Amino acid sequence: MSTVSLLLFVLAAAPVTGASSDPKAAITTVLDDWHKAAADADEARYFGYFTPDAVYMGTDATERWTRDEFRAWAKPYFSKGKAWSFKAVSRYIFVSKDGAVAWFDEALDTPNLGPSRGSGVLVKDGATWKIAQYNLSIPIPNDIMDEVVKRIQTQEPAKPAPAPVPPAPKKK
Repeated sequence: MSTVSLLLFVLAAAPVTGASSDPKAAITTVLDDWHKAAADADEARYFGYFTPDAVYMGTDATERWTRDEFRAWAKPYFSKGKAWSFKAVSRYIFVSKDGAVAWFDEALDTPNLGPSRGSGVLVKDGATWKIAQYNLSIPIPNDIMDEVVKRIQTQEPAKPAPAPVPPAPKKK
């Protein structure tokens, strides 16, 4: 009995770090809480998961936003106390060999978009993972692809934001 008491004492005295040594478990926690933050309309928590230079790509061809542009677009939703509700029903996570970068794809259950898909890239920032890129899409069944393509072609062409032009190299 004294061995059991000693074991319980040691376990109770052990520090709880809250950080998982398994990067996939830590990333799952980040992504699940990120989605929950949107459902809770917690703007600060939601956008706190992004890197400062993060990019969010929505379902429309024009929806390529920096973190700050996306936050400005989403602010009215968060301010009303109702953003969006995405729940991952499956997720695949991959981590680079050096443990500094991860990428994932997830099938989502959403009340407004129906079955959707998200994919993205996370980077390690100290002991935490931050979202550097997220891409939201709506998978289109192959059986109706021709119909969807025709409908898209009848719409005004989307004008995605132009890519920034890198500066010319300096002459020495």
